[in-house]
Amino acid sequence: MSDVKKLYIKTYGCQMNVYDSERMAEVMGGQGYVETKTPEDADMILLNTCHIREKAAEKVYSELGRFKPLKTAKPDLKIGVAGCVAQAEGEEIMLRQPMVDLVVGPQSYHRLPAMEAKVDAGEKALDTDFPEEDKFEKLKGRPKAQRGPTAFLTVQEGCDKFCAFCVVPYTRGAEVSRPVDRILTEARDLVERGVREITMLGQNVNAYHGAGPDGDWSLAKLIWALNDIDGLERIRFTTSHPNDMTDDLIAAHGECEKLMPYLHLPVQSGSDKILKRMNRSHTAESYLKLIERIREARPDILMSGDFIVGFPEETEADFQDTMELIRQVNYGQAFSFKYSTRPGTPAAERAQVDEAEASDRLKRLQALITDQQRAVQDSMVGREVQVLFEKPGRLEGQMVGKSEYLHAVHVAGAPVQRGDIGRVRIVESGPNSLAGELI
Repeated sequence: MSDVKKLYIKTYGCQMNVYDSERMAEVMGGQGYVETKTPEDADMILLNTCHIREKAAEKVYSELGRFKPLKTAKPDLKIGVAGCVAQAEGEEIMLRQPMVDLVVGPQSYHRLPAMEAKVDAGEKALDTDFPEEDKFEKLKGRPKAQRGPTAFLTVQEGCDKFCAFCVVPYTRGAEVSRPVDRILTEARDLVERGVREITMLGQNVNAYHGAGPDGDWSLAKLIWALNDIDGLERIRFTTSHPNDMTDDLIAAHGECEKLMPYLHLPVQSGSDKILKRMNRSHTAESYLKLIERIREARPDILMSGDFIVGFPEETEADFQDTMELIRQVNYGQAFSFKYSTRPGTPAAERAQVDEAEASDRLKRLQALITDQQRAVQDSMVGREVQVLFEKPGRLEGQMVGKSEYLHAVHVAGAPVQRGDIGRVRIVESGPNSLAGELI
């Protein structure tokens, strides 16, 4: 009889959760688990949750309800909730869904083996601490699988900004930066396993200040160290705060050959009144001047952003300020959301914007952003780009990859493999991707 156990992980939300899920899979791989794509085959189900989206907790409870028949049919099936909803809800999850065996916060998943042992002993396991030990250090030496050509690498966690709408400081904790040597070791290991592009992750990644051999390093200095790794061809980072776009980081966009011409820089609103109420600590004018400086350093950079509409006390005039800022920046990509309350955050206690009005504003904003995104994509036709090929496309003989600007590019009949970087001429712009021919 095989000792191999099967693990199903469902990941919600942000890229950092994708990274965390990979590490949880490695942790449980050391306990004899292999991943499965279907919960029906699983011996353990983990939901790695995100608290950013609207009604995040209720969606998790709904998902758990769908697993009840599996638990009934297989009583030994272990079900766990991880991530930010686990951190925020804690024991409440077990009270509302008694079939849940373990709840683990995002700072404690290195303790999953001990939690599994507790469940095996017939107990519930709950760990939503902010432990003193470094979870990344505890994860060293875990089994490592072969990788695709791209990978996420967490370099910083937590946030000290305390935006009025955000739960991250409460669920991920204060800003913590990983030491330089551990990041570079993990990066070299990823490259040895086939990775050619690394995206550095952090809730506030450009606030990175990790301990280096000669004192604390900035994110820019870390980028230059990654730039020197043979075999690593591309570097990206997300998500950034405008207040932490330092001079050396801006300069790196113009000087570092492996740092890709794409920057996600959330502004959230174009109204100074709303930005102040959000506790964003920047103004629309300072943001626009920052964009000018970044584009001076790298004129072809593609800008991406985040927007919240319907924030408490937002008027139509405030909303129009946001629309004007979008017109001035001309985003190649952007993410937009209708404000929804997060219990425990300052904004949750304020007078809310009418739901119908907020929905209408979101619709208008997304229409403008869609027009900008499509115009930027259309402008790529006829240009030559470098594409990192990641996987086969849906059509026979087709390969799909990403350009320097993070556009998905489909190429038919190209004699390339996963991990190859090819020069491609763009011949067509579709709704969400580009088509090109290998040169």
